Amino acid sequence: MKLAGKGAIVTGGGTGVGRATALALAERGCHVVINYSKSVAEADATAAEIRARGVKSVAVRADVADDAACRALVERAVGELGRLDVLVNNAGTTSFIPHGELEKVTDADWDRILAVNLKGPFQCVRAAREALARDGGGVVVNVSSVAGVIGTGSSIPYCASKAALNIVTVILARTLGPQIRVNAVAPGFITGRWLREGLGETVYEQLKKGLEQRVPLQRVCEPEDVRDAILALIETDLVTGQVLPVDGGMTIAV
Repeated sequence: MKLAGKGAIVTGGGTGVGRATALALAERGCHVVINYSKSVAEADATAAEIRARGVKSVAVRADVADDAACRALVERAVGELGRLDVLVNNAGTTSFIPHGELEKVTDADWDRILAVNLKGPFQCVRAAREALARDGGGVVVNVSSVAGVIGTGSSIPYCASKAALNIVTVILARTLGPQIRVNAVAPGFITGRWLREGLGETVYEQLKKGLEQRVPLQRVCEPEDVRDAILALIETDLVTGQVLPVDGGMTIAV
């Protein structure tokens, strides 16, 4: 897909991978709606940076766990941009609970994590399906995790949500082709505020250092590494139904 003049939604687009992806889309001439749930200042700042690049952008608040909010987000995006060609489902959440602490996992953890990480991408795709299928077809990229491939991650509900998102990606690719391609990226450890705050500074640095020593490429992900994989899946026209690990070899480390 050639991105100049196209329209995109990036959920969770104000920070981290979402922000990096949105700015890269703008650099290619794509108009971008920045979705956010809580990070209003960051989302507004990202949208302003995008507009400074000469393309359209607006920040739109929507909780992707809410189906009505997903539909309103898509409607607003199409109204603002005039079209929708790309959907990047990046919004996510977790609870940081060691896997052995089964009693600490609550119904609220399960409900919120599955609602955002699994139902959210599905609901956004469903809401965007008609718009994405117009004007020559569209592309969806879901941001999953190696947690859904190898079962290591911040909590059991998080791993389960990403494993389910991986298979939903395949199902949607079968269902929506040939008009819409659907793929996913599965990052490993990503540097930044999300893991630093969730794990705490000491555990964050210990885990990062341990992974850098253990994985074949001897480094962990920066948001820009994941961004590059997302852009590759958007711009490559004959790939659908794939889950692409971006992890320095974490999934093959022994």
